[in-house]
Order: sequence, then C-alpha cells, then structure tokens
Amino acid sequence: MTPARLFLVPTPLDFGADPQPLALALPGETVDTAARLTHWIAENAKSARAFLKRVDAIAPLAVPLQAQQIAELPRQAHKQGDHAAGALDTAARALLAPAVQGHDIGLLSEAGMPAVADPGSSVVRAAHAMGLTVVPLAGPVSLMLALAASGLNGQHFAFVGYVPQDAAARSKRLRELEAHATRSGQTQILIETPYRNVALLQALLEHLQAGTRLAVACALGLPQQAVRSATVAQWRQQAAWREALPLSMPAVFLFGP
Repeated sequence: MTPARLFLVPTPLDFGADPQPLALALPGETVDTAARLTHWIAENAKSARAFLKRVDAIAPLAVPLQAQQIAELPRQAHKQGDHAAGALDTAARALLAPAVQGHDIGLLSEAGMPAVADPGSSVVRAAHAMGLTVVPLAGPVSLMLALAASGLNGQHFAFVGYVPQDAAARSKRLRELEAHATRSGQTQILIETPYRNVALLQALLEHLQAGTRLAVACALGLPQQAVRSATVAQWRQQAAWREALPLSMPAVFLFGP
C-alpha cells in the first residue's frame, strides 16, 4: 500500500467572513491538491466545509462536499494549544487512522497555515511518528507577511503568542520582551483576540521605550489591509494612525530595535 501523506493546507486570511476570490490567496497547486483530498482534520468542520465549497468553485472536488470526511481537533487544542510535547498525541493518532488505510489527509486551520499560531502541531508530530510524509503547501502565513512588511529584523525573530490580559502582568511581560529584543536584536511578534487589539496597542505605546520600533499589521489579505511601522515616539504623536487602523479585525503586532 502506498504510504499516505498529511498535507498542511493553508486557507485565506479572511476567515470566510469577507471572502475574496480564492485564486487571489492560494496558488493553483494548493487548490488542486485540496480538491483531490477526501479526508480532513480541521480546527472547525463548518469552516472546513465553507473552504471546500470555495475550492469546488475552482477545481471540482474528488467527492461531493457531503461525502467529505472531516474530523475536528479536540476542543482542548483550541483552548490550550497542542504544541507541547505529548499534548493530545494519542488523540492525533486516532484522527490519522484513515491514513493507515492509505488515504491522504488534509490539515486545516481557520485561517492561514495550520500548526503556525494555530492548533495542529500534535497531528504533525503523530504523522511523523506513524511514518507518514508531511507536505506543507504554499499559501498565506500572517506572521511572515507581517514580518516582511514591518521593516524589523527578519533574520532573527520570535513568535511569543499572547501576552497576559492582566494589566500589571502584561506590563511586566512587555518590558521583559523589549529588554530581550534590545539585547539580542530579535523581533518580537505578538497576536491578540481582535476585541482586545486596542488594549494591547495602548499597552505597547504606554510601556515600550520611545525609540523602539513598533509595527501593526491588520486585516492581512483583505481589502481593509493596513500596515503601519514607526518608532513608539512617532506612534504616540500620531493618534490618527491608531484611529485609521482596522483594529477590530485580526492583527499582528511586532516590535524591536
């Protein structure tokens, strides 16, 4: 039997809320590969079906949408992540059971590349342990798009995820990250739940040093896309910049020397 493969299938960054033509977001080979797959592991089955419907409009699916086999990642992966070694690995092996029968499987997140700032790493680990070939497909990765557009150090960077919501703890964490960035030259990359984006930006402007460069990339891949990069001092002087950013939409925050 031909060994099955796990395809990491990136999805557009629009979350399906304001869908753009799929061909603008994904290369043809990625769309064609997605159309050929019939088994999926997804962050959300409803979103997966919506994505496959968009694929079908360009490249006919191998089997009808109703016949696609879509399994969801455990809820724990959504709330706590699955990046830690051993986390959900047993559950991931069960999700990959169709691969034992020779079925290629696609891994999907809500937006962007699965297992990068999103759940899915446990599935990738399990695939390697089971001897499956892991194939990442080309497509949007919001963190890399934001980094490229920031003007910050793209040779040395770290994705640090979320910072604490508590004001005092958040202030302490931001100062720690800034001190590390200053010593090492490493760009720090953060994300936040959209409804807390304004609070995070305010905290960054309050606690970072005036000479630190701060970049904010909002709504990447959407018509509302906006990227602003300047020193903290310049940010503080330009309230209009903050008001113009679509901070109610997904955003990536980056800072460094």
